[in-house]
Amino acid sequence: MELSLVGLQNAGKTSLVNAVATGGYSEDMIPTVGFNMRKVTKGNVTIKLWDLGGQRRFRTMWERYCRGVSAILYVVDAADRDSVPIAKSELHDLLMKQSLSGIPLLVLGNKIDKSEALSKQALVDQLGLESIKDREVCCYMISCKDSVNIDVVIDWLIKHSRTAK
Repeated sequence: MELSLVGLQNAGKTSLVNAVATGGYSEDMIPTVGFNMRKVTKGNVTIKLWDLGGQRRFRTMWERYCRGVSAILYVVDAADRDSVPIAKSELHDLLMKQSLSGIPLLVLGNKIDKSEALSKQALVDQLGLESIKDREVCCYMISCKDSVNIDVVIDWLIKHSRTAK
């Protein structure tokens, strides 16, 4: 299965890749420039993860790497409340692209280990996830740092690998 991992810079995309791949976490991650690709095998599923840079100059590339994937993972820093409106607008812009129609969306609210993190319902509301009707949408709250719900994310991905085209 092939996945694209998108979201604003500092949301925790590369940390998520590492958490899924090795169960590890590093405090001193450097921002992804452009993209990284990593293959991870879980059970009998091989997941090809495109970890895309979240800085403004890379966001135009997101669509290209999201075409034809089994699912789009959208990582949001749930503790950075100021970035959520930008995350919402980038997400909805991406989902408007005809080429991405129908691809399942998994939204991950990361950094729930921080006290200022939004609740799941607040994140769903602020990102306008209820308004997305043309695809399956799922949202989990995770902490890459504390490995919270990483297993749930992997289970969701494996379940969706079976339905992948």
